[in-house]
Amino acid sequence: MSPLATAWTGLVALAVAMGIGRFAFTPVLPMMQGEAGVTVAEGGWLAAANYAGYLAGALLATVVRNGSAGSMRGALLAVGMATLAMGFTASFAAWMALRFLAGAASAWVLVFVSAWALERIATASRPARQGQDSLNATVFAGVGAGIGAAGLLVLVLMAVMASAADAWIALGIVALAGSLLIWNALGGSATQAANGAGELQWSLASMRLVFAYGALGFGYIVPATFLPVMAKQALDDPALFGWSWPVFGAAAAASTFVAARWRRRWSARAVWIASQLAMAAGVAIPIAWPALGATAISALLVGGTFMVVTMTGIQEARRVAGGGARTLIAAMTSAFAAGQIAGPLLVSALAGRANAFSVALACAATTLAAGALLLLPERTTGRE
Repeated sequence: MSPLATAWTGLVALAVAMGIGRFAFTPVLPMMQGEAGVTVAEGGWLAAANYAGYLAGALLATVVRNGSAGSMRGALLAVGMATLAMGFTASFAAWMALRFLAGAASAWVLVFVSAWALERIATASRPARQGQDSLNATVFAGVGAGIGAAGLLVLVLMAVMASAADAWIALGIVALAGSLLIWNALGGSATQAANGAGELQWSLASMRLVFAYGALGFGYIVPATFLPVMAKQALDDPALFGWSWPVFGAAAAASTFVAARWRRRWSARAVWIASQLAMAAGVAIPIAWPALGATAISALLVGGTFMVVTMTGIQEARRVAGGGARTLIAAMTSAFAAGQIAGPLLVSALAGRANAFSVALACAATTLAAGALLLLPERTTGRE
């Protein structure tokens, strides 16, 4: 395939795995609250189950050196089937299991399909650096594109008074259709050779990356899980509050291309710090201004930075760890996954208390800012 075709294949795969497998629960949650009586605490547990599955899938991926085409296809199929099955049961225990499965499969796709795509973009026809950056951005834009598409689909379903079960079934069908679209394009294997396979020498510099990336996982996940719920509290009109999630996804998709331009002038670390501080501000805004406008600004700031931090975090890990980058990236991914499990659990623990979301958002914003400041002692200027 051409590098462009490879990039689009990666985009579709990440849209299915992340936009639906990981984050489709967010826009559907308000529907589940209204129809099935799902509480905020239960929503937190369902989100945590998905993130626990992501942690399990990511840890498994770190000990498997190669992801075969069959395993990548199987993981995409698992995402679609687990999503589809959510619409055919009302059992909370079954929902927990299905969200865990979708999370584990989405982690596998993210690790190996992104590796597969980036390796082939880098080696297929040796595109110029600027062109390669744009193609890499196209791959990672799949996450935001999937989030936005899932949000728009749920918005349409709410407008026609469809049920939450209908939403899950529709999302499952879309996920399976997307998987079939790229089924034959996924060929060969995805290795992690580009991430380095040497031994990591742990240092204060590498530990700072782990903690800062873990802070990202904890900080972004509260709005990333409950943004439509917070918007609904501000204005109970699906035609308006339902737009918060598509806005989040659109910002995430566009951000990867903006970051590709920033990287021509600034180091990965500088972009990481600036993006994480902007995210902290976006998380904090609804605390002082609990209105729909604040939620929209939060969606833009958080959605427009979380994929940038993901991309630049991996780039910085490669710079700091050299040949041991694979181990460092695995540790950062585990810290990230642990953080995003803790976020929904915090919301669940605070559920029922006054200003529960405000307290959770304050904790998230503080953690994000602390993680960004932890990176400051290192060099933050200059293209690397």
